[in-house]
Amino acid sequence: MAVSVTDPDPSKSDRLLLEGPNSRWRELQLLGRAARDFLVGFRRLHFIGPCIAVFGSARFHEGHQYYTLAREVGRRVSGMGFAVMTGGGPGLMEAANRGAHDAGGLSVGVNIKLPFEQAPNPYLDKWVTCHYFFVRKVLLFKYSYGFVVCPGGLGTLDELNEALTLIQTTKIANFPVVLIGTKYWEPYLALLRQMLREGAISPRDLDLLKVTDDLDEAMAHLEAHTVTHFGLRRVRRPAWWLGERALQARRSGTASTGASAPDKTR
Repeated sequence: MAVSVTDPDPSKSDRLLLEGPNSRWRELQLLGRAARDFLVGFRRLHFIGPCIAVFGSARFHEGHQYYTLAREVGRRVSGMGFAVMTGGGPGLMEAANRGAHDAGGLSVGVNIKLPFEQAPNPYLDKWVTCHYFFVRKVLLFKYSYGFVVCPGGLGTLDELNEALTLIQTTKIANFPVVLIGTKYWEPYLALLRQMLREGAISPRDLDLLKVTDDLDEAMAHLEAHTVTHFGLRRVRRPAWWLGERALQARRSGTASTGASAPDKTR
């Protein structure tokens, strides 16, 4: 028997999942909706190639200094051969996707359904829209070889801390995490130093971050800790019929071919 999964009010979707036990039928619907989000995401994003995820606030719009900064980040990341992946919404997410679009690169978004209707921004080549934040974050981390974090609020902090936690606990490889904006991020860094003094984190945890205002320095860090570290290589003529992008990964000293995903376990 097929299971029908109806779309709930976006404002209630996560609440239904997190509020505690529901009826067995409702729980099955919630599982089906999450599984559908994963299935759609895996299918649509399978061929996008190596990505750099850019995180940042949805509230800084065109004309703001951080919008200009994020747009340049997207342009430069795209120029390295990576797809630029964001949360797909407005603000600095739009700016990074727009930068990739300016450079003729692949611009990808993983959007989220919210009560105030966060629509995908107009600079996306590929995108998916998720019901649940946890599905969205899995997709953002699954396809990314590095993370650039521009100024942002609670959502940006959530994504940043998720990246650091996954790396710290070796749930994912030691991907580079770059914070752009030394003045903006100083209170966060002060908190980390306080955690270190109290023994809540170890000294090597601070080494997981690269903090800079210099985009040349940021891109060099990404280059060293992604392209070099994971054996990515630039391909002059990607096999477009297989969906391959401009960067692929070496396996056992040779280039990967076909539609296989690059090896991120090293």
